[in-house]
Amino acid sequence: MDDSQSDHLKAYGVTYRIIQAGIKAEWLLNYRGGAFLVPDGEAVRRDAALGGVKAEPVDDGRVTGIRGEIEASNMDAVPLEKAPKVAVYVPPNAPPWDDAVTMALQYAGIPFDTVWDFEVMAGKLANYDWLHLHHEDFTGQYSKFFLIYGGAPWLGEMVRFNGDAAKRLGFATVPDLKKAVARKIRDYVANGGFLFAMCTATETIDLALAAEHVDIAAAFADGTPMDPQADAKLDWSQALAFAGAHVEPNPAVASFSDIDGHQVNAGPRRQPLGAFKLFNFSAKIDPVPTMLVQNHRQVIPDFYGLTTSFLRSRLKPSVSVLGDEEGAPWVKYIHGDHGKGTWTFFGGHDPEDQQHQIGDPPTDLSLHPHSPGYRLILNNVLFPAAKKRELKT
Repeated sequence: MDDSQSDHLKAYGVTYRIIQAGIKAEWLLNYRGGAFLVPDGEAVRRDAALGGVKAEPVDDGRVTGIRGEIEASNMDAVPLEKAPKVAVYVPPNAPPWDDAVTMALQYAGIPFDTVWDFEVMAGKLANYDWLHLHHEDFTGQYSKFFLIYGGAPWLGEMVRFNGDAAKRLGFATVPDLKKAVARKIRDYVANGGFLFAMCTATETIDLALAAEHVDIAAAFADGTPMDPQADAKLDWSQALAFAGAHVEPNPAVASFSDIDGHQVNAGPRRQPLGAFKLFNFSAKIDPVPTMLVQNHRQVIPDFYGLTTSFLRSRLKPSVSVLGDEEGAPWVKYIHGDHGKGTWTFFGGHDPEDQQHQIGDPPTDLSLHPHSPGYRLILNNVLFPAAKKRELKT
């Protein structure tokens, strides 16, 4: 999975299908950008060839040499044993934007189901090993799209659809429903689930969890001002990643809080894009963060989203930073544990579309088969397949 690989992204799909068939594989951490060692066979070679994936045959002697190299350096071989069952949280009525994770799964050929509030409240997340969240605004403010897209038919349909869902599920308001959904998702993680979120969902699920006893969406729910004491009433002990954040009190400012360092739609607060660098972890001591940063590139161009980054000062002490912009007050890619499970947050919307806007055409991943940003997404999809072992940190 170094620069010699012809299609980095589809290689994850080949590996997924191997373990889905009940055949064990290995993830060679830090070896040639995170290579996969899989059993040879006609079916494997055919699958790789059809996807344009370079599969390099190695004999027993070469495998022995690779294992010796791994043993003597900052590398490790992690068994991949069980293909995770994947769910993507998305409303049944398609929103007017693409989803990077859905596109990555489809391009790699990894199967997934879609779930939304009805499935979550019915307890159906227990059927899945890995759950992805992308654009959902769990505060119930519809991402403050009223400020830019007021009157757009798709926004009116979004409001109607969510309001109907809240009514059918027995909640007085959409914010009340989203808070309940956020708690169900947190419980899913606590019970051993793997959560991956990008863009808006990263920031707003924690805001919803912390705001269980305060309404931070009142200005959009019924036109009344937000509780001026909202910040003081937030309970950050209930959140996954963040603490001490200040909610944006002005409904005319398209920002949720001060968690996001880039403030992309907040006028003069908007920060320019740079690049973020992946951290180098000890493969033998910290295999989980090591898996999550496997890549053929260590420095990756940044990309905007409604939530683009996370201020360092708003991270809980237990959070592991996987990637950041050197010298900046924000980080890009973070990970942590909750109960028996884990969560990973990746800021931004689309790794190959830095300035993506609603209505733009979706990214054609066949034009970006070596995308290091999309590799980070697929690292998260495969990492639940790894054989679990006691970690030292």
